[in-house]
Amino acid sequence: MNDQSNKNSIKRLTIHGFKSIQRLDDFPLNSLNVLIGANGSGKSNLVSYFAMLGNMLGNALQVWTRKQGGADRVLFNGVKETQQLHSEIVAGEFSFQFTLEPTVDEGFVFHSENVIESDQKQRLRGGHTESNLVSRRYSVYKTIHRSRETISRWQVYHFHDTSDTAGVKRSSAVHDNEKLRPDASNLSAFLYRLQLEEPKHYTQIIKMIRLAIPFFDDFVLKPQTLPTEEQRIRLLWKQKDSDYALWPSQLSDGSIRFICLMTALLQPDPPTTIIIDEPELGLHPYAITLLGSLLRSASSRMQVIVSTQSVPLVNEFSLDDLIVVEREDGATAFKRLNADEFNDWLEDYSVGELWEKNILGGRPR
Repeated sequence: MNDQSNKNSIKRLTIHGFKSIQRLDDFPLNSLNVLIGANGSGKSNLVSYFAMLGNMLGNALQVWTRKQGGADRVLFNGVKETQQLHSEIVAGEFSFQFTLEPTVDEGFVFHSENVIESDQKQRLRGGHTESNLVSRRYSVYKTIHRSRETISRWQVYHFHDTSDTAGVKRSSAVHDNEKLRPDASNLSAFLYRLQLEEPKHYTQIIKMIRLAIPFFDDFVLKPQTLPTEEQRIRLLWKQKDSDYALWPSQLSDGSIRFICLMTALLQPDPPTTIIIDEPELGLHPYAITLLGSLLRSASSRMQVIVSTQSVPLVNEFSLDDLIVVEREDGATAFKRLNADEFNDWLEDYSVGELWEKNILGGRPR
């Protein structure tokens, strides 16, 4: 996929007043976007923005806001400095604009909400606490319907929780298999469906897992019927030269995260845009190299937005893929690099080494 050949991918993004992002104007996004920057620079806040967007379409903006600690924690430097959160997303042939204002109970209310397609603006009434994109009142409008369907195909994945109580280690309902959940809590059911209905994709996932986990043979996916007649399935697996079923807790945290990542990036009908925060967490250096290669490959099938702290992972990308994230005057700033300015450096150093030496920026000062 050449940049923006996917009509449903994000072309440009404007964000004003969200967490550490005071002002981001009409910023271009390509098919592959790799955010690099020091701790606290604001990379994760861009990921958090897309999480907010997903909750807006799930009719759960107020729930998400409360979990963040209220509107005061979401607005740039709090409500005393920032009275509105404004954003515009240009994707394909439409743009979605919205402006949020804080309420006295630490929630948000929509000041305005608009969808523009082919120079025709569809205004959605203000004063509501949840997005009218999902309101039945506006479902009859084709422009609203198309924009809602487009945004719903963008997905944030977060595979950091691999604790004993993590959803990925617990059983899941067999019927919960249509799409991979953001935390992979239905991974076993999703893989079971691929095994039955998409064997080529399932086999490809297994092959990639074996490259990073040489002793891994296959999953043991067998639904169990409960007394309530509900079928549930657990992510069991087996080693090579053995038919003994092992539990997910008998895999390392890094191995489980790698399995989740491979499934997300190799799924047969992926989201049009995926957003992943620090996917390298807990991975072996060789697994990071495999991940970088797969992220590049996946960007031909979907738009990829990923943040990272890993020099080995950055080595897998070109300068054109990078977005440098830094703090300037207390706010997060995003910038792309002019690759021509670093040609001499690239004769002797890799992209990751240039970042490590702080030639590219995005390192602690």
